[in-house]
Amino acid sequence: MSVEAENLKYCPDLYSYTRRESREVMVGHIGIGGDNPVRIQSMITSDTRDTEGCVKEILELAEGGCEIVRLTAQTRKYAENLENISREVRAAGCNVPLVADIHFKPDAAFEAAKWVEKIRVNPGNYADKKKFEIREYTAEQYADELARIEEAFTPLVHLCQEKSRAIRIGTNHGSLSDRIMNRYGDSPLGMVESALEFARIARANEFHNFVFSMKASNPKVMIEAYRLLVARLYELGGDWNYPIHLGVTEAGDGEDGRIKSAVGIGSLLNDGIGDTVRVSLTEDPIKEIPVAKKLVSFFQGKEEKTLEQTDSPCASYNPFSYTRRKTVKMEIQGISLGGNETIRVFTTQEKWNAVAHKLKSMGDFQPEIILDTSGAVEVVPTDDDAIKKINESDSPRLVTLPDSLAESPFGQVGLVPAYRLLAAKLDARHPILLKDTFTPSTDPEKDFEETMIQSAKNLGSLLCDGIGDAIIVQGEHAPGQSLRLSYNILQAAGARIFKTDYVACPSCGRTLFNLQTTTQKIRAATGHLKGVRIAVMGCIVNGPGEMADADFGYVGGAPSKINLYVGKTAVKFNIPEDEAVDRLIDLIKEHDKWIEAPEPVTS
Repeated sequence: MSVEAENLKYCPDLYSYTRRESREVMVGHIGIGGDNPVRIQSMITSDTRDTEGCVKEILELAEGGCEIVRLTAQTRKYAENLENISREVRAAGCNVPLVADIHFKPDAAFEAAKWVEKIRVNPGNYADKKKFEIREYTAEQYADELARIEEAFTPLVHLCQEKSRAIRIGTNHGSLSDRIMNRYGDSPLGMVESALEFARIARANEFHNFVFSMKASNPKVMIEAYRLLVARLYELGGDWNYPIHLGVTEAGDGEDGRIKSAVGIGSLLNDGIGDTVRVSLTEDPIKEIPVAKKLVSFFQGKEEKTLEQTDSPCASYNPFSYTRRKTVKMEIQGISLGGNETIRVFTTQEKWNAVAHKLKSMGDFQPEIILDTSGAVEVVPTDDDAIKKINESDSPRLVTLPDSLAESPFGQVGLVPAYRLLAAKLDARHPILLKDTFTPSTDPEKDFEETMIQSAKNLGSLLCDGIGDAIIVQGEHAPGQSLRLSYNILQAAGARIFKTDYVACPSCGRTLFNLQTTTQKIRAATGHLKGVRIAVMGCIVNGPGEMADADFGYVGGAPSKINLYVGKTAVKFNIPEDEAVDRLIDLIKEHDKWIEAPEPVTS
């Protein structure tokens, strides 16, 4: 279900940087929103019944700079042990606020609120058990459903008022209720309405100490949902200025997980949206903290900046519904670019020369076009005369921005607003080459993770807006590494699928198998299946809906037992864990998606 951009506004100006104004919500002694910095969160993996294990993880995360720590509380029995965990954490001299993650069990939420500073509820399953029913709701039936939700949620609101707790109303794309699915579809609009149903109940009880989240494993869906939420909050009025928690759920591990998180979270931070973040990696939780810190650091102390220009043109894209900018196909160095062609990867002549002798061994990470001899036209987006000249040309031109903008007002405003302005002023027929930075790296010792996050947040933001027909990574000095980063960003943004895509959730206390080792085992067996999407889920909490875009799913069904899915339909049940990867391969073969892995190529 697409949303028209007309009359919807999610940030004051697409061509500047302004952090969204929000009210302050207190989680224990930590303020979220208002004038507070963007807060960093994570979630432990220990079983919530294991007091010692939970306390150890919480203290480690707090020592590493995590400001808010989440635990799962899947039943009331689990929630009861939060009393012991909280007591031991405080006895150790740590005052980090604790959050209970609740799915399906209102009684668990009610118990948890006695002991922790914040409750996360998922509107899709807090009072709903998913039945996958297809039906048309009359207005009366829909009202009855809302009354039932109000009855289930109001006691928790009252208890949180009494104990000064906070609530996160956290929608997940993969676990929308049947009611929402039938009225709004599996859409960002449905995600937003699902959260607003619960927010209206909280407000009706004069409770305002809550935040929103709109998580999805697909960065495009996640970005659209958050923007639509903020636009709806603006429409509802100034007192709906609740803080926003950002996250890409099931981002995965390694570079892929970091890049996908930076694309989704970074895009919204570029828009000034976001008051607290959690980077969800299928790794030890402590490894999430430096990634989140680096991502947030690009915006810490960033002042609001507005360009001095005579007009503010209409955006070239719909922020709430992805459509690629419609350019005209052209050919450069024997490579087709623009139109419906795949998004191309540029490099410099210097880097091309450095890798030319080993192109065969580089696999899919191939340089396609050399920037120096491409004929790309560099133009400053505020130079209306130069843009007019390009627009009057008879044939399409490849256009990019000059690196000199680093020393201009755009160096402060940012790369993303600069490219947005260029795309808005340039005739749509002209393809655009995106750069990840205006400052090419000359430092071989530069922190690669920092470069990776910066490149992903900039290029990913623009690609998810449908802007760009080619990209070049300038922030990484090493030629081969810059090419690998280019392709991985395109994959994470869904702009160019060149390898197997994985949706892998972070581990938590609900997980029914070792996610980290299992994900690596599945990667080793299936990593050559280009274009196949595989979901690896520790349990079913985030639902088969999170696997809606996946071809196959590997899901914990019971301790050491795996259920296998095709799309979001379970087809094999209770498979012993030591057999499950082989059975997954058999399932892929049954659906004609399997090919044998090619022999490695040596230079």
